[in-house]
Amino acid sequence: MLFPRIMHPNTHPDHAGPYAEHAMFIETEGTPNPATLKFLPGREVMPAGTADFPSADAAGTSPLAQALFALPGVSRVFLGADFITVTKDWDSDWQMLRPQVLGAIMDHFMAGRPVVEGALGSDGDEIEVAEEDREIVAQIRELIDTRVRPAVAMDGGDIVFQHFTDGIVHLRLQGACSGCPSSRATLKHGIENMLKHYVPEVVAVQAVE
Repeated sequence: MLFPRIMHPNTHPDHAGPYAEHAMFIETEGTPNPATLKFLPGREVMPAGTADFPSADAAGTSPLAQALFALPGVSRVFLGADFITVTKDWDSDWQMLRPQVLGAIMDHFMAGRPVVEGALGSDGDEIEVAEEDREIVAQIRELIDTRVRPAVAMDGGDIVFQHFTDGIVHLRLQGACSGCPSSRATLKHGIENMLKHYVPEVVAVQAVE
């Protein structure tokens, strides 16, 4: 589902407010997760890496995520290189929430506030790699980083390697991927088959909550 390119009302040429001279176009796209939309502000969001905020309590380092969580109905925020994905709760309606999200993103960038302040926490819980698995893990990481992550970023999410134990690859799903009805099929029929093809030591792939 593809939403039309949006120009927030504050950028209307006739608007006399402080941002009138700085037109900002925000494109909105659907994702495979019906609870999640992808917003592209037409500028850099994260200069390096990504940031996933599964709850308002986790958003302390991001003024942008805090502003989005302040909206009723926002349940998750993910920041990519040039996009923001917002997940709503199941009781909320995108027809009501989407204009509010657009307004919050617009106001944040036009005010010149930072997207993230300070250092982000790690993607966490990664177990130290056993010496005999180092080469295998390096292969898995390269495949995830080059073949999987760019594809899922197009859908507003990310899949991050966590650890490899007893032939099982553990991956953390973020953004639109988290809670997506098609994620299990993607893991089993897409990522798992690909990793087993290139890395015979892989026997299965599991998602880490």
